[in-house]
Amino acid sequence: MIIFLYGKDTYRSKQQLKKMVDKFKVERDPQGYNVVELDCNKETSGNIMSQLLTSPFLADKKMIILKNLLSNSDHKDFLPELMARIESTQGGPSSSGKKGLPEENIVMFWEGNDTFKTKNAKTFFALLKKEKFAQSFPEMKGFELSNWIKSEIVSRGGKIEMKALNFLSSNFGSDMWTLSTLIDQLVSYTNEEITLGDVQKFVEEKVDDSIFNLVDAIVAGQKDKAFKMIRKQYENGEDAQYIFAMILRQFRILLEMREVYEKQDNIHSSDLAKMLGLHPFVVTKSMSFVKRYTLSQIKDIYLKLLEMDTKTKTGQGGQSFLLDVFVGTI
Repeated sequence: MIIFLYGKDTYRSKQQLKKMVDKFKVERDPQGYNVVELDCNKETSGNIMSQLLTSPFLADKKMIILKNLLSNSDHKDFLPELMARIESTQGGPSSSGKKGLPEENIVMFWEGNDTFKTKNAKTFFALLKKEKFAQSFPEMKGFELSNWIKSEIVSRGGKIEMKALNFLSSNFGSDMWTLSTLIDQLVSYTNEEITLGDVQKFVEEKVDDSIFNLVDAIVAGQKDKAFKMIRKQYENGEDAQYIFAMILRQFRILLEMREVYEKQDNIHSSDLAKMLGLHPFVVTKSMSFVKRYTLSQIKDIYLKLLEMDTKTKTGQGGQSFLLDVFVGTI
């Protein structure tokens, strides 16, 4: 059996790896003799093959975990031989007469990436991705990340308010290791619902000026400029889901601020930040929009974003396409 776990989200992939290993130990290897974990950055190709060809000891199954095999170029010449053995074990069309791997061995490949340098590594990667038990762990962003944070907090016995949840997802991106540690701290810190104030005691907000510039272009109806800025976000590695989530968050902030400003047009930015539970810098940067655009303008755009969100979730269009349509209609 071949298992392949890969992707840039190493936190979730290692959680899955641990879950599988623990299950194997309980069901197949309670004595702990038949789980071998190899970091291929530190192992020779000969030792790796030796472990792959060794049968289980006093058990019917053995699990061999190979970490970073494709990432290490030292093993590039070893990969074709291993690919041939895998194909032979599985009875592939090119396996005739070739030696395979012991059928009782479970081989798990773990990679903390999804792009590789050498030709052999790329070929091997393409082979492993087709396996029945291949699982990808890409970096999460936007709503997917928010949902993950919320579910992790609930699973650890806590709960969190929406403002605090938005703050976490906006300020940590895909740094799941830091997020996991922070979630533990927050759940331990409060016995009630985690608030924005609780979160801000542990972290400082990161503010991306580019989102303010993009929002400014959208509200001002500068379509060409907005399109160029969105393309720049794509070039920087952001996806449409993340860009949409940031735009939606910023317009929600503008709407909340403008509604307060309608009633108290002389309110100080620091007081407004405390009232809405926002970082003072965000309020300061947003104040110019609040004064420049009417409540009706901001509300209309926010409603268009909510409509776009509904269409995305109901399969009426891809997020990047709908994002372009949205900018084109402003």
